[in-house]
Amino acid sequence: MKILYEINEKGAYSNIALNKYFSTEELRDIDRAFATELVYGTVKWKLTLDRVISAYSNIKMQKLSPWILNILRMGAYQLLYMNRVPPSAACNESVSLAGRYGHKASAGFVNAVLRNIARNGAGTAIPSKDADMTGYLSVSYSYPKWLVEKYTGLFGSEFTEALLAAGNGTPELTVRANTLKVSAAELLEKLKNEGLEAEQGKYADEAVVIKSTVSLARLDSFRAGLFQVQDESSMLPARVLAPEPGETVLDACSAPGGKTTHLAQMMHNTGKIVARDVFGHKLKLVEDNAARLGISIIHTELYDAALPDEENGGAFDRVLLDAPCTGLGIIRRKPDIKWARETKDINAIKELQKKLLHNAAMTVKPGGVLVYSTCTVLPEENEYMVKDFLSCHPEFAEDEIAPFLPARLAQYAKGCMVQLFPNRDGIDGFFVARMRKK
Repeated sequence: MKILYEINEKGAYSNIALNKYFSTEELRDIDRAFATELVYGTVKWKLTLDRVISAYSNIKMQKLSPWILNILRMGAYQLLYMNRVPPSAACNESVSLAGRYGHKASAGFVNAVLRNIARNGAGTAIPSKDADMTGYLSVSYSYPKWLVEKYTGLFGSEFTEALLAAGNGTPELTVRANTLKVSAAELLEKLKNEGLEAEQGKYADEAVVIKSTVSLARLDSFRAGLFQVQDESSMLPARVLAPEPGETVLDACSAPGGKTTHLAQMMHNTGKIVARDVFGHKLKLVEDNAARLGISIIHTELYDAALPDEENGGAFDRVLLDAPCTGLGIIRRKPDIKWARETKDINAIKELQKKLLHNAAMTVKPGGVLVYSTCTVLPEENEYMVKDFLSCHPEFAEDEIAPFLPARLAQYAKGCMVQLFPNRDGIDGFFVARMRKK
């Protein structure tokens, strides 16, 4: 409840708020998993939960205290989406919390609303699919209406429904074997010896999926730097950049270092990688990851990629720009993105991306490679951004991306670009483009 208060009332990121509380509490893995599901699930389904609560409440939602509203959301989430929790337990725990964090009548109010939900479910809170497709998709899958309308316009209602459903799914825990120390097969064996169930990833040779619920920091294999947590889609930018040992590489927006350390693996820890970020505390994450993985070629620099780098014009063999974006491809990992984004954000983000891409291009050597990537599915941040860049920068040309992609993903390549979707590909929504300076 306290974590949800920080997320919904103070604007905290769900993963950061969770980690903050986990760092002060000694919890079993099973309890951490339950708390994580309860927090992420309640954030993910907030719009639907509010519609259902409103249908059974005789008090308007805006008049409820934030504490009581979050208690109701937690209780309703357990009743509607967590089959393992007995309805009596969900109601009784919520009533107990309401008695502690509300006034005298709060417990009775919470009890009445949740008992109604337990008996009747969502009831009439969800619009008819035939009469109101947008409303149905918005409430059924708990997405803001503007985003449903945008997706439907881009992809059609059938693909949009699958995309929304995938965004509400629980992502697998995927890690990248640190091939400087271990192969994926060897990592699988070591994880098995630590009592974990794990399997080879879907696409990338170095990807491993951990099926067990576990706190990774407690694993000897993690502390020994044998792997890095990273979704398979996030492994593609380094593969597409394809750096060679001994080269000089720039990662213009590097934190927290997943792609940076992957580049270092591909370079066999030989050469030089300049890893930049605008925040010093985020660069510390890059340094910590590099140290744990045994990587020595990464040099961090505090630098704002929105500023032109005239000192290093044409200095790098390869440049990676993993640009800030709306993040709509990773909603299943960060459900608060649903509520943090508004349609007006897109234009501001596009202007920043355009500036970053222009500045990154200045640092590429003649004959060098520039890779642009985002974790979103909107074409104006992806395909249209690259086309606009190439039209304004005739010194760059498209470079075929298919040869650098895993075979099962190469079919989706369009010239120098590829767009991935969580519903179609089973990994995070991601975009990657490869360009070469003439």
